[in-house]
Amino acid sequence: MGDQADEASGASPQPDRRGEHAEAGGAQARHRSLWKELLLLAVIAIVLALLIKTFLLQAFSIPSDSMQNTLQRGDRVLVDKLTPWFGSQPRRGEVVVFHDPSNWLEGEPSESNIAQDFLSAIGLMPSANEKDLIKRVIAIGGDTVECRRNGPVKVNGKALDEPYIFPGDTPCNDKPFGPLKVPDGAIWVMGDHRQKSSDSRWHMQDPKTHGFVPVKDVIGRAIVIAWPPPRWATLPIPRTFSQPGIGDQFNRQ
Repeated sequence: MGDQADEASGASPQPDRRGEHAEAGGAQARHRSLWKELLLLAVIAIVLALLIKTFLLQAFSIPSDSMQNTLQRGDRVLVDKLTPWFGSQPRRGEVVVFHDPSNWLEGEPSESNIAQDFLSAIGLMPSANEKDLIKRVIAIGGDTVECRRNGPVKVNGKALDEPYIFPGDTPCNDKPFGPLKVPDGAIWVMGDHRQKSSDSRWHMQDPKTHGFVPVKDVIGRAIVIAWPPPRWATLPIPRTFSQPGIGDQFNRQ
C-alpha cells in the first residue's frame, strides 16, 4: 500500500544538497579568510615601513642641483637614521639630511606627485611639505673653518682637497667666509655645487643660527644612492677629512 501511494502521488525522491551547501559555505569562509590574511599582511607591512622609516632608514629625493655632481636632481638616497639614536654625531665629510634650521627654504616651491604622496603616507618617503635639506658636513663643533677668495676651504688650518666639487666651481669665490668657530652641538655645511648651493655661507646673518646647523636638526647620514639603478653608489667620507691634524682620526673612507 505504501508503494502504491508513492506512485499515485507522482512524487520523486529529492537529492540531498547538504554536502553542496557545506562546500559553498567552506569556499566563502576560505575567501573571507584570504581577505583577512591579506589585510593583516598589509597592516604589518605598513607598520614595518613606519618603524623602518622612524628608526632605521628613510628614502629622500634630491630636489635641486646643489649637491652635483655627487648627487643629481631626482636621485633617491637612503639615509641612516639608526646611528643618531645611539648618540652618534655627524662627522666631517658626511653627506647629511637635516630639517630646515631657520627658513633656509623660504619661498622654495614644494613639488609633489601621487607616488610621493602614497609613499610618504606609509612612511617610505618624506612628505613634499617637509622642509629638509641635504649638504656635506665641512666642520663640526669646536672646529675653525674659513675660505678666502681664490683659496681652499680650511678646517683647523688644514686645506681641504675637494675633488667632489662641481667641475668649474671654486671652493668659495661666490661667498668667502671666516675664520669662524663652529659652536658645540652644531655643524657647518656646504653643497658640492658651490655656486648653486644656498648653504651655511649664505645664512651667516641669520640671528638664530648664524649659518650653523644644530645637530638636533640632523635626520641622518645619506649612505647610498638607491635610485635610479645606473647611479647606484655609496657615499663615503672623502680622504681629505682624515688628514693628520684636522681633528679626530676616525673619518676613514
